Amino acid sequence: MGQEIKEFRGVENLVVAEVTKDASDAITFGAVEKLAGVAEISKETENSSETHYYDNAPVIVINAQGKDTVTIQASVLSLPMVAKITGRKYDATKGMLIEGDRADKYFAIGYKTKATDGTYRFVWRLKGTFAIPNESHQTENEGTDANGQELVFTGIKTTHKFTENDNKGAFGIVVDGEKTTDADFFAEVQTPDSFNPVSG
Repeated sequence: MGQEIKEFRGVENLVVAEVTKDASDAITFGAVEKLAGVAEISKETENSSETHYYDNAPVIVINAQGKDTVTIQASVLSLPMVAKITGRKYDATKGMLIEGDRADKYFAIGYKTKATDGTYRFVWRLKGTFAIPNESHQTENEGTDANGQELVFTGIKTTHKFTENDNKGAFGIVVDGEKTTDADFFAEVQTPDSFNPVSG
């Protein structure tokens, strides 16, 4: 019997949490927060492969995986959130973001995608950094034109190694929707070792 054909048609619930520790003995995260409204997410993974020849024939293919580039079309972020994800200063008293030097910070991002058959996949990308958000402004006219912001998240593999991943680091996890719920999956960052499927 053939596999059911479906396509992705929906994305929602974009959240973020700071990576507070990523070491051999543990990986920890800050509180999960709503990042922004999300219109589109695309992910590209850096791949390379090389074929090695012996005895005049291709014998071995060496594969390597590099960084993930996650591009997010989002609603306009609050200034405190921009400061948080870019490692810059926000003065709450003055309501002012200072566009100065950045502190290096790593984050996890979570979201869920929907398919044309109504099923969901839940995603946590476990470690990465955000570029300064791209934005565009234009004059108001009689039409309905408006712009959000574009976020680029560069994901890398964790230093921490997970038992469920054969004692290797991980870029993220993707879970079938029937195995979890919004409340369970997004209450805190889920990892290969911490995730527990719902019963039933």
